[in-house]
Amino acid sequence: DVCVDGWMAAEYAWGGQPGLAALVLALLAISSVATQACSWLWLRSDPPALRPDVPQWLVAVLHLLQLGFLFSRCLHALRVGWKVCWEKAEEEEEQSRMAFLSHDISMLRLFETFLENTPQLTLLLYVILKTDKAEPSQGLGICTAFLCVTWSLLDYHKSLRSFLQDKYELSWHSSIIYFLWNLFLICPRILVVALFALLSPYSVAVHFPLVWLAMFLWVSLQGTDFMESPGPEQLYRAMVAVILYFSWFNVAQGRTLYRSIIYHGFILVDSMLLALSWLWCQSPSDEHSYLIPLVSAALPCYLLGLALRVTYYKWLHPNLQMQQEGGYDVVDANGRTDGLEFRSLSVPDLVNRRMQWLAQAQFPVSQTVGQRFPNGAAAL
Repeated sequence: DVCVDGWMAAEYAWGGQPGLAALVLALLAISSVATQACSWLWLRSDPPALRPDVPQWLVAVLHLLQLGFLFSRCLHALRVGWKVCWEKAEEEEEQSRMAFLSHDISMLRLFETFLENTPQLTLLLYVILKTDKAEPSQGLGICTAFLCVTWSLLDYHKSLRSFLQDKYELSWHSSIIYFLWNLFLICPRILVVALFALLSPYSVAVHFPLVWLAMFLWVSLQGTDFMESPGPEQLYRAMVAVILYFSWFNVAQGRTLYRSIIYHGFILVDSMLLALSWLWCQSPSDEHSYLIPLVSAALPCYLLGLALRVTYYKWLHPNLQMQQEGGYDVVDANGRTDGLEFRSLSVPDLVNRRMQWLAQAQFPVSQTVGQRFPNGAAAL
């Protein structure tokens, strides 16, 4: 993905379009800086046993050089994974470390993908539609970006499910449905934003901040408690607002049905207004008239994505599996109905509290929710 970005930026620069080259590199830089900032903030609150065995100043320097995520997360996870394979004496503890690191990698990759790939997809479609031609680098960039976006969402959901018991692991058919409904919902959104940019690039420069601000306020009103302090929490909310500009992302505990209806209703109306604005300004003799059938197919595509999402939550979501097994018939002493249960952890001190919090928001669990612990500081 990074190589394709460099290829596209070089082609834009050599083709006499330095502005587009700078924009591609700027999106790459913004996503990298935000990812490195989260990685560093999380690393400072992680249990000491999970930190790389190098001086902290060196880790800070690596993050400033935009290499911290690679070395302190990805390569460190590879080293821990190698130990899991060969050092059986410490297998349980090393597996817990590996799970912790993989959860963070999944979340950071999701942030990086939506801050980089979704804006790049919009930019690529805009350039292709504006010039009426597609270079090989652009075609490859679209394919890799769409794959990165949908795959990162699937990997994130799989990471949340890993907190549940083994019988609720994500199956292959659930994975396919989850992958497809995210793809069918994101594609029309990116298409209409790219078409809206054809009217004027400055129109998107106004539209994105307004919608982003609305999403940021909505996330703030839900009272997220993901980071360790209020300042970094605002960074987290800002990145979630970018995700919500393109795709649904649950950040709070409680019933998500009404929040989901509000969100998808807002995005559907907003996308239809963008598409209608382009159609209104589209002349019958315009060279882009061939796009009208494609725009007409955007709404059925979005509705198909919603139908697949309903299918997933009605028949494939672990909550439904629990209900079919009769798990909701158990009531505790406080009168609260039990939900799903987390898996038993052999090393509870090495628990990724960030992802556990999001898993509790995604799935109703039978343990106490609402308590907030520092990362790795308390047992389940």
